Amino acid sequence: MKNISPKSALVSLSDKTNLDLLVSFLLERNVEIISTGGTYKAIKKITDNVIEVSEYTGHKEMMDGRVKTLHPKIHAGILARRGEDTDVLKSMGYKEIDIVVVNLYPFEETIKSGCSFEEAIEQIDIGGPTMIRAAAKNFKDVLVLSDPNDYEEMISEWDSKSGISYEFRKKQAAKVFKKMSQYNRAIHQYIDSENDENVIMDLSNPKVLRYGENPHQKAKLYLKDSSQKKNIANADILQGKELSYNNIADSDAAWECLKQFQKPACVIVKHANPCGVSESEDIKTAYRKAFQTDPTSAFGGIIAINRALESSLAEEILKNQFVEVIIAPKFDIDALNVLKKKENIRVLRCDLDGDAVGNQFKVVSGGVLVQDEDTKIISIDDLKVVSDLKPSQEQLDDFMFAWKVAKFVKSNAIVFAKDGQTIGIGAGQMSRVISAEIASLKAKEEGLNVEGSCMASDAFFPFRDGIDKAASSGIKSIIQPGGSVRDQEVIDAANEHKMVMVFTGVRHFRH
Repeated sequence: MKNISPKSALVSLSDKTNLDLLVSFLLERNVEIISTGGTYKAIKKITDNVIEVSEYTGHKEMMDGRVKTLHPKIHAGILARRGEDTDVLKSMGYKEIDIVVVNLYPFEETIKSGCSFEEAIEQIDIGGPTMIRAAAKNFKDVLVLSDPNDYEEMISEWDSKSGISYEFRKKQAAKVFKKMSQYNRAIHQYIDSENDENVIMDLSNPKVLRYGENPHQKAKLYLKDSSQKKNIANADILQGKELSYNNIADSDAAWECLKQFQKPACVIVKHANPCGVSESEDIKTAYRKAFQTDPTSAFGGIIAINRALESSLAEEILKNQFVEVIIAPKFDIDALNVLKKKENIRVLRCDLDGDAVGNQFKVVSGGVLVQDEDTKIISIDDLKVVSDLKPSQEQLDDFMFAWKVAKFVKSNAIVFAKDGQTIGIGAGQMSRVISAEIASLKAKEEGLNVEGSCMASDAFFPFRDGIDKAASSGIKSIIQPGGSVRDQEVIDAANEHKMVMVFTGVRHFRH
């Protein structure tokens, strides 16, 4: 395919960034410029060598500008196949349009500003999409530019190749169809926002990662177009090596768990599971108690705190352990200076009131599973006491803490907790009783006293063996969903061991 040397250009811009650069170059190349409305006025300030669209078509704008470029002379000039349709154009007195430089009304920016529904509808562009789609379809003969950031590349292309290559025209055409897909999706979601059947991930700006879960796997991180807050995917990265696929997944697990707590809290995650969680009256104590749960697993983990990181805590963390990522809503300057001693540590700033996750996706063979985010929260008033013994206020507080943590531990999940601290965690086992054994083992390894602790289970106990195991470890209270056909057997076991047991009526499987 040959290079083209355009002789005419249609320019209609909402975003007039780099307009001077574009117009100056087109004039140098003796390209005839046709323009519309506000763009025409902006170009007139640069040069008089510009033709207004209504003058070009011989038809005045209509309906406050709603109809101005929707004219056969415009679209025939764009869509004409050079050579094949030349005689048709001449018979109509029309000319070829070789470049279409158009960007669209800012619909997404408009709806983010809190406008009325009517104002949003007015920002749905009609003429712009029609022109750029036509030009993109006819990229064999026409160049379309839909992004002001591409003007410099176009200039370089034309200068170096004495024209615009087929490859460059094809790339710009593909960009238009991607842009139109995103634009139409945004309009669809806005107008049909109440339709729960809409399952559309609004993704953009893919970032290529070093690799996936393993070095032989390729991976990318896509950002949500609509994200206004600093979440894990678009966090402020204050220092450190490039985030890996696993870093991002683990960091998200830590941050989402942390967001459950209001008091000063710390979550330490290893391989997508919390290995230590604590909430306390101050953030230093919260970190110390979280780290105390499982220092072995915390090595190379992710640390998330919900208060500002100060220098003294930063120094303590570096002294205690090797850490991959530290996440907080704020970092003191002195703390950042301390962390610079370990320049590879990734330091992320995120907003605690970040955007909700929304739909959750899992790819399976031949399809995609989609579910709502698990946002179910229970209160003390939701608990149903099923044991003979009634819980004390301290036990109720332990229940609430342990339940929040269990929600973020892989199933089958067991969490031992007391006084705002995880004592032992058993995660991801095929047997719930084995998870309980692991929680007990981890507590014993770290010298933590299980006696008097509560146990949280993400789902019901199918047999009494999990209760017996907990009792032998020193557990005195249990919070679980209930719902098993053997619930009475499990309740009887709790009563035999003089344990308090409450049902939530809610489970939190996490696969």
